[in-house]
Amino acid sequence: MKQIKSLLAVVMILIFSFGRSQAQNTDNVQLYHVHEDVVRPSMLQDYEKTSKEFMDNAKKYNLPGAKWVTTQTNDFRYLYVMPIAKMADLDDRSFWTKLGEKMGKENLDQVFKNWDKCYSTHFDYIIILNKDLSYMPGGITQTPEGQDYRRFYYIHTTPQNVDKLTESLKEVKNMFQKKGSKMEYRVYESGFGVKGKYFMIAIAAKDGATYETMDEANNVLIGADADKVFGEMMKNVTKFEEVTGRMRPDLAYTPK
Repeated sequence: MKQIKSLLAVVMILIFSFGRSQAQNTDNVQLYHVHEDVVRPSMLQDYEKTSKEFMDNAKKYNLPGAKWVTTQTNDFRYLYVMPIAKMADLDDRSFWTKLGEKMGKENLDQVFKNWDKCYSTHFDYIIILNKDLSYMPGGITQTPEGQDYRRFYYIHTTPQNVDKLTESLKEVKNMFQKKGSKMEYRVYESGFGVKGKYFMIAIAAKDGATYETMDEANNVLIGADADKVFGEMMKNVTKFEEVTGRMRPDLAYTPK
């Protein structure tokens, strides 16, 4: 009986966490299904080879039913990020069915077998783009032209401190707006399928050197005001992670 009650509690937490973001103005959020491959370093070349072979077929047959951007991180993760309108979209397998018909089911199965040799684990989850918390005065886009470098900040918190951290992130955005900051960013919330709760900040730049220059200029611009704002934010943070990465347009897919 205790196990059943524990399971129900977990389910309710997941539903509440997902529903909280869904309850916001739907014009200000966008759901994304993320498929993440954690590639073994020794198998990186094989993984790249299989991925490029797969992309050649996907682009050759130009099938509807799927669309994604791809990010490669410095810790050997590949993130395939697909916009969805609702949870039910996760059940749509039409793209894979049609691709199997075009390539031949055995050939597509072999692609998956080749991938399986390359990663230690892979999994799927939902993240939610929060446009209200994001700062992109020129318009929100995942792929600013000529800016394939990425710096990601994962800000972990507890369920009881989510609202407080959200308010802090609003203060950060207000500070950037008042100062006229040139450093733009997007804010994503962890959703269904993610262990724990975090906000992820994604910042784009041309390359690492450009990011560091931009970051230094932004620190000078916002000045001492940052101490109070970020200090208050950190009171509700349990863990802070920094990850670098780059977009992989060659592994992205949008049917023409």
